[in-house]
Amino acid sequence: MKRLKNFAILLAKPIFLFRKKAPLLSYIVGRLLVMAAMLFLLGFAIFGLMALAPGDIVNQVMIQQIMSSAEGRAVVTENDLTGEWAEAMRRELGLDQPFYVQYFKWLKQVVVHRDLGISLISRAPVSFLIGSRLWNSVLLNMISLVLITLFSFLLGVYFSTKAGTKTDVAVSFFALALHAFPGILLLILLQLFAFLSGLFPVTAYPPFPFSYAPGQFVFSYAHHVFLPLLASFLGGIGGTLRIVRAMMLDQLGQPYITSLRSRGIAEWRIYLVHAFRNTLNPFITGSANMLAGLFSGSLILEIIFAYPGIGRLMYEAVLQQDVNLVLANMMFISALVLAGMVISDICLALADPRIRYGKEGK
Repeated sequence: MKRLKNFAILLAKPIFLFRKKAPLLSYIVGRLLVMAAMLFLLGFAIFGLMALAPGDIVNQVMIQQIMSSAEGRAVVTENDLTGEWAEAMRRELGLDQPFYVQYFKWLKQVVVHRDLGISLISRAPVSFLIGSRLWNSVLLNMISLVLITLFSFLLGVYFSTKAGTKTDVAVSFFALALHAFPGILLLILLQLFAFLSGLFPVTAYPPFPFSYAPGQFVFSYAHHVFLPLLASFLGGIGGTLRIVRAMMLDQLGQPYITSLRSRGIAEWRIYLVHAFRNTLNPFITGSANMLAGLFSGSLILEIIFAYPGIGRLMYEAVLQQDVNLVLANMMFISALVLAGMVISDICLALADPRIRYGKEGK
């Protein structure tokens, strides 16, 4: 017991020294380790939930083949799904093993061989399928995030100077209404508007690739994606605008603002340099949640507007019970969200000099 205790102390000593000399770096390393553990547990849970779902991908393949066969049968019997060929296919895909065995085999394949496997339906590499859709989702969500952040700061700071006026009351009402309005209903209404007016296409992606005509693609993409971006913007601006306005009003009521005004400092400097800077901390902390909300909300957006993004790819994979594709999609999106949280914590430490990870009282 004493040797074990001495070994633990010997092992912990370099860790404490590392935290003392580089507190921020040690915090980042710790967050990355926690992120890896969360991804591991998430993958395990996804495999377990997919195993609990009725049927499997072999059933899907068998049903499609029987429905499209020359027989043209509309009824699939139990014998069709449990025949020798179906069982052989399950053994070939490893679906006859417990879900935790399948998960650890998949994990070994990803970590050791850096291979996400192949789609069990299309037989295409999962990395290729994700790579072909990932950029579309990232581009759409990053444009939404930049627009929401920019306009929420500008409008929040401006309307905090109009607190108590009729304009401020009207803007607060509309911001609350946008924040409470169902996002899926907004998407459906905008698509109906596109269909009835003919001003915008009902799909959110051009019918030709970027390599065909780059200049024409940019204008066509902006035209196609305008309504989805508008829906994403309206769904996010209401809540963030109210948060920024409330934080600005809270800062303007602090004693240091009165002190700055008594010293004759210009009003615009008080708003933009002093009060605005102190609103960054909670906003940076919540930016990762905003990014996660955009990615989760883009799933419905991509389905309604037929946008070829990673959310729609995951939706199709879940319907087809393509375990490899579902797991890779979920892990990739989760890794992006967790990485966004780590980046937001780093930005918070850089924006606020009072924060010193690992140093108490400083």
